[in-house]
Amino acid sequence: MTNFDRMIQLANEVFDAHHDPEQLDVNEDVMAQLYKLHPSTISEFIDGDGPVIWLILIPTTEKLMREFIDEKISESELLNQTPLNIKYDALYLCSVMVLEEFRRKGLAKKTAFEALKKIRADHPIQTLFTWNFSKEGGLLAESIAKHESLPLLTRAKNIDNN
Repeated sequence: MTNFDRMIQLANEVFDAHHDPEQLDVNEDVMAQLYKLHPSTISEFIDGDGPVIWLILIPTTEKLMREFIDEKISESELLNQTPLNIKYDALYLCSVMVLEEFRRKGLAKKTAFEALKKIRADHPIQTLFTWNFSKEGGLLAESIAKHESLPLLTRAKNIDNN
């Protein structure tokens, strides 16, 4: 099985976005829309045999961030309602997936820091927010927020039931 196939399998196991209308179901149209917001919204780390890390960041407005955190809008609505061609002040750490043998090596942080640096070069990001699906995801979000001196807001998710 290729790394690409393993990443798709991991995405389905962790997020199961096909069966949860609150989640963003990433497909070619969604990727094109993300790219319009900023070229660094989608990042990957490739190790010889293909991708081992996939990262999605969604720059948006503080108003939409608050609506998402308060569970008034879904991930899809967050993306669809984010206007184009404005300066964004909030950044959603949407997803980070890492193949098991590449975890705990700092590669996800490195990938996130590089993408965030590029986005912050164009946008006055003031807040990082997330919706944690795992303990590790929450720890990564905390580490990124601390490194970037950003407050971190979190939408509630019971990760014990996954």
